[in-house]
Amino acid sequence: MPFFIIERNFAEEVQVPLEAAEDINLINDEENVRWLYSFLSLDHRKTYCLYEAPSVEAIRAAADHAGIPADSITEVAGRVLPSGTLAALG
Repeated sequence: MPFFIIERNFAEEVQVPLEAAEDINLINDEENVRWLYSFLSLDHRKTYCLYEAPSVEAIRAAADHAGIPADSITEVAGRVLPSGTLAALG
């Protein structure tokens, strides 16, 4: 299944721990989408999330249902390591 990076911009600070995580994961399950992890910006208003999903449309559907933004969604092929080699994500 493809991997995607999702940029999310929030009007208010994201609170950690994220109390809605369990609900988000249940919604993701309905769309066959899997949240792997997220990076949180220093100001807590932006996240960069790694997801595994069948399509951009499935990610957008899950985000809409959960009421969270999905401002930019980019399919990624792998990770470039400090050695310069490409590593698969799966």
